Formats: sequence, C-alpha cells, structure tokens
Amino acid sequence: MTDVNASSRSANRSRNALLPTVGILFGIFVVFVLFSTVYTDYLWFRSMEFDHVFTTLLWTRIGLFVAFGLILAAVTTGNAWVAWRLRPRTISFGHPALDRYAESLRSRVTPLFVGIAAVMGLFGGMAAVGSAQLFLAWRNGEAFGTTDPRFGLDIGFFVFDYPWWRFIIGFGIAALVISTIISVLIHYVLGGLRVRRENDGRRSTRGANAHVSILLALTMVLLSVSAWFDRYGRAVTTNDLLTGIRYTDENATLVASLIIAVIGILCAALFVANVAVRRWTIPVVAVVLMMLSNFVLGVLYPSIVQAAVVRPNEPDLERPFIEQHIKATRSAYGVADVEIDDYKAETDASAGQLRADAEALPGLRLMDPSVIGATFDQLQQVRGYYSFPEVLDVDRYQIDGEETDSVVAVRELNQENLPNQSWNNVRTVFTHGYGLVASYGNRSSSGEPEWISKDLPPVGELGEFEPRIYFGEGHTEYSIVGRAEGEAPVELDTPGGGPDGGPSRNIYDGKGGVPIGNWFVRLMYAVRLADYNIVLSERVNPESKIIYDRTPQQRVQAAAPWLQVDSNAYPTVADGRIVWVVDGYTTSNHYPNSERVSMQEATADADTKLDPELAQTDQINYIRNSVKATVDAYDGTVKLYAWDEEDPVLKTWEKVFPGSVTPREEIPEQLLEHLRYPEDLFKVQREILGSYHVTEPHEWLANNDLWEIPKDASGKTEAKQPPYYLQVRWPDEKGATFSQTATFVPRERQNLAAFMSVNADATSKDYGRIRILRMNDATQIDGPQQTFNAMVTNPAVAAELRPFQDSDSARITHGNLLTLPVGGGLLYAMPVYTKRAGTGGGAYPALTFVIVRFGQQVGIGKTLDAALDEAFGGDSGAETGEEGTTEPPPDTESKPGDPGDGAQLSAEVIRALKDADKAFGEADEALKKGDLAEYQKKIEEAREALERAQAG
Repeated sequence: MTDVNASSRSANRSRNALLPTVGILFGIFVVFVLFSTVYTDYLWFRSMEFDHVFTTLLWTRIGLFVAFGLILAAVTTGNAWVAWRLRPRTISFGHPALDRYAESLRSRVTPLFVGIAAVMGLFGGMAAVGSAQLFLAWRNGEAFGTTDPRFGLDIGFFVFDYPWWRFIIGFGIAALVISTIISVLIHYVLGGLRVRRENDGRRSTRGANAHVSILLALTMVLLSVSAWFDRYGRAVTTNDLLTGIRYTDENATLVASLIIAVIGILCAALFVANVAVRRWTIPVVAVVLMMLSNFVLGVLYPSIVQAAVVRPNEPDLERPFIEQHIKATRSAYGVADVEIDDYKAETDASAGQLRADAEALPGLRLMDPSVIGATFDQLQQVRGYYSFPEVLDVDRYQIDGEETDSVVAVRELNQENLPNQSWNNVRTVFTHGYGLVASYGNRSSSGEPEWISKDLPPVGELGEFEPRIYFGEGHTEYSIVGRAEGEAPVELDTPGGGPDGGPSRNIYDGKGGVPIGNWFVRLMYAVRLADYNIVLSERVNPESKIIYDRTPQQRVQAAAPWLQVDSNAYPTVADGRIVWVVDGYTTSNHYPNSERVSMQEATADADTKLDPELAQTDQINYIRNSVKATVDAYDGTVKLYAWDEEDPVLKTWEKVFPGSVTPREEIPEQLLEHLRYPEDLFKVQREILGSYHVTEPHEWLANNDLWEIPKDASGKTEAKQPPYYLQVRWPDEKGATFSQTATFVPRERQNLAAFMSVNADATSKDYGRIRILRMNDATQIDGPQQTFNAMVTNPAVAAELRPFQDSDSARITHGNLLTLPVGGGLLYAMPVYTKRAGTGGGAYPALTFVIVRFGQQVGIGKTLDAALDEAFGGDSGAETGEEGTTEPPPDTESKPGDPGDGAQLSAEVIRALKDADKAFGEADEALKKGDLAEYQKKIEEAREALERAQAG
C-alpha cells in the first residue's frame, strides 16, 4: 500500500511539474516569435535606410507602454493596497463560508496585488501603444497660423493637441473607474462595506467611506474636465446639417457643457464632504441630478432650441455658421481658390469650327488604359509568367522635342503561371520582372498600340535604362537573391539572350534587400515566414539577400507611417531607372468646421474599387498632397520629396523624423517632368466641390444647385466615372495644358452641369489651378450617360457597329468617354474596340472606330480625324496628328454598304440607315422567337435599306 501511495504522489508531482514546464516553454516560444518579428522588422527598415523611423516608433511605443502601464498599475494597485490597509481588524459576515473566504484572502494578499499590478500594467500599456503617433504629433505639433472662429485657438490645437488630451482624459477616467471597482470589491470582501446596516446604522467603516468618496470625487472632476473639453469637440463633430458648430451648439450645447462641468465639480465637492458626513444619500442624489442634467441640458434643451427656434428661422440663424463651415471646408480641401466661369456652350457644329483647338485635340487618348491591358498582355507578355495590370497607367515623355502622352506598364512576374512551382523556382529563380512597355496614347497601328518602348530587352524611344523589376505592384511574395563570388547566376533575367540562345540569368547587386548570410538572421526569417527552407537550402549563401514587402505603396507607407498613400502608383523612366511614383497625403479628421468625407468612398470609381470596411474608418476633413515619393523598381530605394512645404502637418512629422523628407528643390529635373496632380486628391476635391462650389449660405442650405459625379457612361456598373488626364485648352487660353478632368451632372439628373479641370503639369507655374466651366441653364447639354446613349443609338453608328454585334467572331468594347471644351462647346469622344477572334485566350481588344459628339451631331470614323470631319460638316478644321491607322482587324472588316468613309450623310441615307437598323432589330426579335421566316424577311429588308444607303 505504501508503494502505491508513493507512486501516486510521484505521479501527481510529475503532473504538477509538467503544466508549469509547458507554460514556460510556450512563453519562451511566444517571446522568441515576437523577437524574430521585431528584429527582422528592424533589419528591413535598416535595409531601406529608414531605421530611424522604426526606432523612433519602437522607443515611443515602449515608453508609452511602460509609462501608462506603470500609471494604471500604480493607481489600481495603490488603491487596492489602501483598501487593504483600511480593512477592519475583525471580519464577521455572519456566514461561515464568507468568513473563510475573507480569511483566505488575507493570507494571499501579496499574490493578489502582484496579479492586479501585472494585469492592469498590461492593459494600460496596450491601450497606450496604439497612440504613439498621437503622442508624437502632440509633442511636435506646428501652428497652422489660422484660428478657428469660435474659440480663437490655432487650428493646430484641434489637429494635434485635442486628440491627445482626449486620450489622456479617457485614460484617466478609465483608471479611476477600475480603481473604484477594485477598491469596492476589496472593501466588501474585507468587511469595510456592507450591503445591510450594522449596529451603528452605517454600511461602511470610516476608512472605506473616505477612500471610495475620494475616488468618486476624482472621477467626477475628470468627468467635468471631459464635459468642458466637449466644447472644443463640437467644432469637429458631424451633425445633421454640417461638420462643426451650428446655432444650436453656440446657443445651447456649449453653455450646457459648461453647466454640466460645474455640476460635476459640485458633485465632486459633495463626495469630498461625504468623507466627514458619511451620508451616501447626498452624493448619490447629486450624481442622479447630474445624470438628469446631462439629459436635460445636453439632449433635451438643444433639441427644443433646434425644433422651436432654429427650424422656423433656419436660413437666417444658421447663415453665419454655414459661412464659416463653407470657408473652413474649402480651405481644408485646398479648393478655396477654385475658379468657376459660366459657359454658354455652342451646340451647332459647322465646318472649320475646331481650327483654333487643333493643339488640344491630339490629347484625346484613344488608347484607353482600362481596356488595353489585355492588348499589352497578348502583344508584349512574351512568356506566360509575365503579366501586365488590368488597368494601365498614363505618363508623358519628351519624344523628338515634343511632349507625348503615353500609356505605360511594367512587365511584372506572375508566379502563379509558373509551370514548376518548386521552392527553388519560386523563391530563387523567378525573382523579378523585366522592362517597361509604353505606347502612344493617341495613335494606333491597325488598331493596335503604336509602341514607344517594347520587347525584351526594351527598345524604343526611351533610351537605355535599368529594366529589371524587383519591386512592383504584382510581385507580393518574398524572393532570395544574390550569389557568392564564383557561383553561377540562377535568377532568370530574360527567356532568351543567354548562352546558345537559352535564357539569360542575373545576379542581383542592388542595395535593397536584407542580407541573410548570417545563420542567426536566416533562423529569424525562417521563424517569421514559417519556412524552414530558408535555413536548409544551399541556394542561401553568404551573399544572399531576402526581399519582401515589395509593392510601392507598402514601402512608402512603412517609410512614412504618417502618410496616406494614393491608391495608384505609376511607373516612369527617369535618369536611366524605372521608378514608381507614389503620391502621399497628410490628412486629419479634426480640422474645425470642415466637412468630413470617406476617402475610400470619394476615390472609388469604375477603375478603383471600394473597400466597404475601410470606408467606415477613413473619415477625413483635411488633406494635402504634401509628399511625392519614389520607389526604385530595381533596388527598392524609397525617396520622400517634400511637395507642399507649407503644410503644418508635414512640418510636424519632419520634426518627428528628421532627415526622412528631402527638400523639394532636390527633385531631379527628369523626375519632375513626370510628376502630376494626384488622382485621389482630385477625386476628393471633386466630391467636395459637388456641394461646396456654392458659397452663398442660403443656396447651400436649400440644396438647389448640388452636383454629383456621373455614373460610368457605359452603364455596365453603378460606379462613378473616373477622372481622365488630357491635354486641355481652356477657352481663354492659347495653348493646351496637361490636365486632369472630370464632369458633373445635377443631383438626380443626367444633363451636364459643369466641366472641371486642374493643371496637372508639375513643371507649370499654374500647377494645381482648378477651373470649372458651369453650364448655362438656358441650354441643356447632355451629360456622359445621355451622350453615350445618343452615340450608340445613332443610325450611322449603329450601322457601323451592327456587323460586330451580330458576329460570333468579334465583340465590341467601348472605351473611355472623354470630354473637352472645344469649338465654343463641348466635344465628347469615345474609342470603340473590337475583340478579335482567337483561341486559347489569345483574343485582345483592337481600336476599330472613334465616335465623337458635339451638340446633337455625331460622327464615327476609323480615325479621330474622320469622326470629327463627319460631325463638323465634312471638315472639322483640326488635324489631330494621327500617324497610325485604325483599320479594323482583318477578320472583322465592315460589310459592304456600311458607312464609315467620313462623308457627311444626306437625309436620304440617314433614313435608309434608320430603316436598316429597325429591320435588323426586328430580325433579332424574330430569331429569338424562333420565327425563321420572319427573320429571313427582315434581313432582306435590312439589306435593301443598306443598298439604298450605299446608292444615296
């Protein structure tokens, strides 16, 4: 029996020892994983030469974690200790179980305090870690030099100080509430507080009464401070009319906040008095009174003022507040100086009308970046493991001394299409893309792009440049690059050009990437990436580097965590390198009286998708394009160039991270030629100008002149029409300017309300100048959707397109519907592509027609010149400089009798074409019903009508 008992005790000891051992080992593993993450992050930032950003944030977070963790631990544990010290010497609950529990607690007080300190310290530290950037901005905040109209405080107080003080007040209230709860529990367990009265008629000891009263008094003081701070919060609060202070706030809510703050102080005084009086009835009644005051003064009274005073007199009472709201909003979004001109658009087209606008017309981009991605893929992909993005980018190059708009993309690696997905192939062989491909934006050759730069290795007009793409938008997995001296290269460079006509290979020698020759670093990355091959593979050698987090947005966001980056990075060739250009924004949602918008919702359109989850969290009411960033496509080097050097938010973060941002004057000249007005900023500004082009308060309040962004013209999606980069000649100017353009329609209407343009040329002294042409109300100008409908239903257009619509060998794709103010009116132009027959996914869109519309006149042709001439009486007066042709692909040639030669159609021809269009439509209906006889009859009628049109 003794042996059995001894064996049982031994087994119990083993089990008891096993659990702590497992816990310790698990803790070591967690710490090791966390260390590997932090250490490799540091190595990554050091490889980018932004290690000071990492260390500044790391030490700030550590400091906040320790400071606020100690504060919460000290406050809560200190109050727990006070509650312990104030315990009565004898405890009797009158119940044996409760008495035993209290005695048990007395014997374990030290572990209890240690546990409270540890848990509260962890919670306090974690709560503060996420506020590192708030703290840094508060410590280094720059003045805006402008004061808000209500409090007379610098805007910087609201942007930098207010958010931090709000955090401090919230943290303080939380610390006191937690301390009060812990203290009450300890007092109760140790007998200092009772649910029922004792013999002396009291529910608490003198010590417990004093302790809890003081804690509640301090809590009331902080609640009073919070109520007082609420006054400033009204300037950045969104209500049902606007963001900011309105009449009810000024005359009810702000006063109520002060009164509530005073009541809170009085309640605190009553709690202090309760230390001596020891009558909880008075402070409890005071708290109830404060809660009632909060409801009456903070909710009910403002509602009464709003309903009884403001609503009947809203235009007059709200006028000064709407004025300051409009002024603040336009200033915060950089549209205070927008120029709006009334425009009486001509609607009659006559011969020679576009002669004065000849310079702007070549800027009409016929190569639609959102359509011809598949064309780039098929004509320049070279191998299946290369790819181009679905939506290409727009850039400009000086070719033969002239600025030329172009459509560009880099040939990136698509590892999903690799035939062999082995670790060595994926991680060490197929490591990079190759080459930048560019085509003219307004030229085509037999419907295909006319190349500026193409093929492998790249040839064309851009000269020599480093073509390898190790960092780009498409390659998101990590690669291991570099070889030891004397070892043969393994990284695939190009499919040809190597020994015996085989593939050529490269050894990466860029300064980007983290060296992993050291076994310890390899171990760290193996843990971080959960990939043991990093440690075991012989491909990893003393000269190896690991490259990861390779997209331009990732790298810029990491180098400048205080920036919000543009959704579209675009590649360009400058000084012999391919670099990605990324626009960076400084934003805030605490600019007083400025309207808040969701940046996600404002920037989402037919080309940029909306992330609904982010749309709920990215509210802003201030934005500046403060930084132009570049990422070298070969070595990943990030450069941040100051752009809006007067921006106080930029100045603040330059103080936080000195040396991170390069002065504007150091931007290389070749790079400057490729910088442009950013897309996301323009989209946000057009969203704001839909309402805030109105500056008269009564009109703004009445919502009589609201504009909205038209939906995608083709009707394929409900998304907004994207803005377009075009060469625009403003009516009162001589030359055309590289611009970003957009259109507006009236709210819930489809006619055109306004045309908006911003000078997008970074080398121009007028860069950023926003101008709007507001349509005259006397003459209705069709908007994009109406124009698209008029174009595709036009008899001449329908006749040209019908052979493709009825064909199984080709399909039609409509390109971007562009708008230009020319000829005293507005010209719409739309390229039309046909997708050639192909097998095995080899089909791609080819430019086949161009459709234009001016007023009610529509023209279609195989070139822009031909379409314009048809719309303008046989001679538009403009030569677009098209050097290529847009002949239809051989397998989709127009049928005999189809129009399209550019001639002006007679009334007889138009009638015949209408008859043909009608007959073709009726034939389609008959075919759907299975009535082959009727189908044959209508087809015959359509052919006769086409013959009449041809004869006419």
